[in-house]
Amino acid sequence: MKLGAIEAGGTKFVVAIGNENGEVLERDSFPTTTPEETMNNIFKFFDGKNVEAIGLGCFGPIDPDLKSETYGYITTTPKPGWGHYNIVGALQEHYPQMPIGFDTDVNGAALGEAYFGAAKGLDSALYLTIGTGIGGGAIVEGNLVHGLLHPEMGHMYLERREDDTYKGKCPYHGTCFEGLAAGPAVEERWGVKGKDLPVDHPAWDLEAWYIAQALAIYVLTISPKKIILGGGIMHQSQLFPMIHKYLQERLNGYIQKDEITTDAIKDYIVWPELGDNAGVCGALALAKLALERQRN
Repeated sequence: MKLGAIEAGGTKFVVAIGNENGEVLERDSFPTTTPEETMNNIFKFFDGKNVEAIGLGCFGPIDPDLKSETYGYITTTPKPGWGHYNIVGALQEHYPQMPIGFDTDVNGAALGEAYFGAAKGLDSALYLTIGTGIGGGAIVEGNLVHGLLHPEMGHMYLERREDDTYKGKCPYHGTCFEGLAAGPAVEERWGVKGKDLPVDHPAWDLEAWYIAQALAIYVLTISPKKIILGGGIMHQSQLFPMIHKYLQERLNGYIQKDEITTDAIKDYIVWPELGDNAGVCGALALAKLALERQRN
């Protein structure tokens, strides 16, 4: 299969051509500007490449419900010009009859890790990206999780640690997970970007405490067989052992599985095997699914 991939972010778009094995053969990127300019850059990349399907992992919120009148739309994003934009419709208009796979960027990354990466061979996994924002995608019994909309795992309220007086950064929810632990919250709380903080700074212990609290909720609700943590914050590799410790403390022996209660937790909560290619490979997986649906 010759597949097209689009990782659509609020800051930049990454476009690529690859195959059904998750191998990226060609790629390019460009800033996210206006819809018209950005889509023209997409068309310039794919025109004449003869891809069989395109997968689009997109920033959101989006409407991924095939039965909805606004399927394929980016909906209430604050990104100027992109609110209520029919991005799938624009692709279909330019490439009639082309199978288009469409989902959130984090659902795409979860699918990529399940097809090609750290969760390969598992029918259950959770992928979180912790960076400028926090988002999550989940696979349960082999299927991506959708519902009324799609998971917004970064926006659940968390208990604030006693020694943390920070008011929270999220403009909607204040002290939700994203408001307490995403990159902008780290920067505002400590007055410096996370990448410029030393590895032994107290910021990282607090960060691990919040991430572990969120993971405990996910473990108790969707019970993933693998948890994959990506995004810019998770480049701080010292976070992983602290997250492991705090998650074990929070669950307090209630989940009696070796993946939680023993040192095997280091293989249960991991960095993406696909690294920073998780989004692109996820879009390839979405394209593969779309092509298979059309053929069937």
